[in-house]
Amino acid sequence: MAMRQTPLTCSGHTRPVVDLAFSGITPYGYFLISACKDGKPMLRQGDTGDWIGTFLGHKGAVWGATLNKEATKAATAAADFTAKVWDAVTGDEVLTLAHKHIVKSVNFTEDSTCLLTGGNDKVLRIYDLGKPEAEPLEIAGHTSAIKKALWCNNDQQILSAADDRTVRLWDKNTKEAVKTLAFDASVSSMEYIPDGEILVITYGRTIAFYNANSLDLIKAVDAPASIHSASLHPEKDFFVAGGDDFKLYKYDYTTKEEMESYKGHFGPIHCVRFSPDGELYASGSEDGTLRLWQTAVGKTYGLWKCVLPALKAWWFNISK
Repeated sequence: MAMRQTPLTCSGHTRPVVDLAFSGITPYGYFLISACKDGKPMLRQGDTGDWIGTFLGHKGAVWGATLNKEATKAATAAADFTAKVWDAVTGDEVLTLAHKHIVKSVNFTEDSTCLLTGGNDKVLRIYDLGKPEAEPLEIAGHTSAIKKALWCNNDQQILSAADDRTVRLWDKNTKEAVKTLAFDASVSSMEYIPDGEILVITYGRTIAFYNANSLDLIKAVDAPASIHSASLHPEKDFFVAGGDDFKLYKYDYTTKEEMESYKGHFGPIHCVRFSPDGELYASGSEDGTLRLWQTAVGKTYGLWKCVLPALKAWWFNISK
């Protein structure tokens, strides 16, 4: 009999959770940041979900959040027309970057020296964090609001997804679009996997995988419901997805077969991501919670303790 998945529920937010991101693995473990419409992004210990702190300063819904690999810096994108950079150790606000419209996406370069932003004014901006007073480098071309913008290919190129139903690959130096993908529905999420140069895109009920260098399609899977987010396991064995029907789906990446599905949230799932070690994945929902799910159910990891059925019976008998 298959073991039942028991997620850890992370409460604290008061509105829908719309974005989340993990740090890399640090000497102190790894960390998780969440963006929420309550305007108060939160930092947690990644493997347990334990609350560490809340970044206070935005005056509107926070649509995007990210951590650098070392978990020393955080960045957030908000409806108050700003992106903010934070000291993720002290929680202090380091920088406020004013925009002309709602900001939806933030992403650090590998060395954390530059920040990429995108939002409703349809313009990509690159900020040199060492020269905050300098004007950002701007890249224009999208005809609708930008939902997600990510560095790729050793920070020499940029991937962006927008409401104009396109994903575009840009050259940072020439500011020109190298290639454009057009879809028949608006792209709901985008994840970039540097190891293997894989791009994960969701739109409608489709989860599609592309080569991030050429934007050639690798494979696509159709889910039973509209999907808002998907994430590929670091070892590329399988991927998870969530969307409108409150369910999380787990698929075999090679065969594309559905391995399992289960409900845990009480609202549509807006975001899902694997941890950097692949041991768990986090989901954020309209219900205002984050949930952590085990990749290998029954394994002792974080707050999950493995109790073998025989051991369980033995403990019950001696404790009566």
